[in-house]
Amino acid sequence: MRVLLINPPRFHGIPVIREERCEITERYSVLPPYSLLQIASVLRTEGHEAKLIDANGWNLSWEEVDERIRSMRYDVLIFRFTPTTFDWDAEIASISKKNHPNALTAGICWTLRTVPMEVLNDSTDMDIYIMHEYEEVAPLLISAISQGNELSSVPGIAYKSSDEIRVNGPAKPVSEWDSLPLPAFDLLPSLKNYFINTPEGSPFTILCTSKGCPYSCTFCTVRNTKLKTRSAESILTELQYLKQKSNVKTVSFFDETFTIDKERVIAIAEGIRKEKLKIAWYCNTRVDLVDDKLLKIMYDGGCRGISYGIESGSQEILNNIKKGTTVEEAENAIKWAKEAGIKVYCSFILGLPGENWNTFEETIRFVKRTLPTGAQFNIAVPYPCTPMYDLAVEKGWVKASLSWRELYQHTANMRTDSLKEGELERARRIAYRTLYFNPRWILGNVGWVIRHPEDLYLGTRYFIKIIKNYFIHRMQHAH
Repeated sequence: MRVLLINPPRFHGIPVIREERCEITERYSVLPPYSLLQIASVLRTEGHEAKLIDANGWNLSWEEVDERIRSMRYDVLIFRFTPTTFDWDAEIASISKKNHPNALTAGICWTLRTVPMEVLNDSTDMDIYIMHEYEEVAPLLISAISQGNELSSVPGIAYKSSDEIRVNGPAKPVSEWDSLPLPAFDLLPSLKNYFINTPEGSPFTILCTSKGCPYSCTFCTVRNTKLKTRSAESILTELQYLKQKSNVKTVSFFDETFTIDKERVIAIAEGIRKEKLKIAWYCNTRVDLVDDKLLKIMYDGGCRGISYGIESGSQEILNNIKKGTTVEEAENAIKWAKEAGIKVYCSFILGLPGENWNTFEETIRFVKRTLPTGAQFNIAVPYPCTPMYDLAVEKGWVKASLSWRELYQHTANMRTDSLKEGELERARRIAYRTLYFNPRWILGNVGWVIRHPEDLYLGTRYFIKIIKNYFIHRMQHAH
C-alpha cells in the first residue's frame, strides 16, 4: 500500500504539538512528528510505501499542502489532529477527498479517544479514527485494507460504514517496544526547524523512551495507562544514529515520567557520557522520582533541563487530585536539580478541584520560595476522559454546551466552587507576573548564566520570549 502521513499546517500561524498527551497549540515549540515517523518505519518493514508531509514543522500553507497532495499518489492518508484545532486539522481529509476521492483518510488523536462517535460525526471527510496505540493499530489497519479484510477486524479504531459509525474494541499495546524499528527520520529534510521553548540547540528532536503512566492524577488523559519502556541499549542506538545522521545536539525525552526506572536512567546517562555523544537532553518527571545522587548522574550524562509536574503549592489540592506527591518533595526536587546544575522548569495547573484564593496564594508562595528557572501556569482543562471532567459535570463547574474545541489551557472553561472562570484567568496572569517580575528570580537567572556561560544565548532567547509572550501575546497559545 502507498501511505501518506501528514502533520497539518500551523493553526493560524501558531505551531501545534500533536503528540499524544501534548495535543495543544504552543507558540514557542516546533516538534518533529515523532509518532508519524514511528508509523512510517513500521509500515516500511511490512513492505508498504510511506511518505511524509510535515506542514507544521516547515510552516507550509494550505495552498502548498494542497499542491503537494494533488501531485502525490497514495491509497491511505493518515494525519494527526488535536481537540482545539480539530476543524482546522480535519481540512487535510477534505483536501485529500477533493484530489483523491478513492483514498481512505484516517486521523489520530489520543485526547478524544473516549468520544469517537462525535469525532467522526463532526468530520465529513474522515473515514477512520485511530483512537490509541497507533504503533500497533496503524500497521494492522493498513494490512487489513491491503488484504481487503473488514475494518471490523482492526482493534482500536472507529470507522464509517455505509450510513453508520462503528467503534471497535480496544487495541493491545505493542508487547515489546524494543522490537519497533528506528523512526523514519530520513523522511524529514533535516532537524534544523525544530525546537522546544526557544529556538536554540539545533539540530533538535524529541525522542520517546517510554509511554504510559501508572499514576492516578484525576486531571490527566494518560492516568492509569500501561507503562511501556524501551531498554537503555535501544535508546542509545537511536541517539547514536541521530548523532551520525544529523549531528543532533539537543534531545527532549518526551516520556510522561522519564525517571520512573532510575537504573535505566543511569544506564542512559552513563552511556551518553561514555560514548561522548555530546548531546544536551531534557526530560519530564515527577518530584518523587528523583534524588540528589540521580540528578548529579543525569547532569554528568548531559541532562541540562528537567520539567516537573508540580501542579500546585497546596497540599490540599495535591491530595484532591490524587497526585501522590508532597509540597516538601517538590521543594527538594527543585533544590537538588539546581544544585546539580540542571535548569528547572515547573508546570502548575490553576483551577483544580478545591482551588480558592487561599490555595492559589499557597502556590504563589511556593513559587517565590523555590524560584524555578522557568514555569508554566495552565488553567485546569476538563478533558472528557478524566475523573475531573466527571466531577466538574456533577458539580456544575462546566457549562452543559462545553465543546472539546474550546479546551485551551490558557482559557478557563471550568470553574471551582470558589473561583469563577474570569478569576482563574486573572490568577494565571498574576502567577506569571509574580515570577517574571520577581527581582530575586531575575538576579538568580543572571547569576546562573554567569556560572554557566554556555547558556547565555539560551537565556537571552528565553528573556525575549518572556517579553513577547507577556506583553504582546498576553500568554495566549503559549505556556
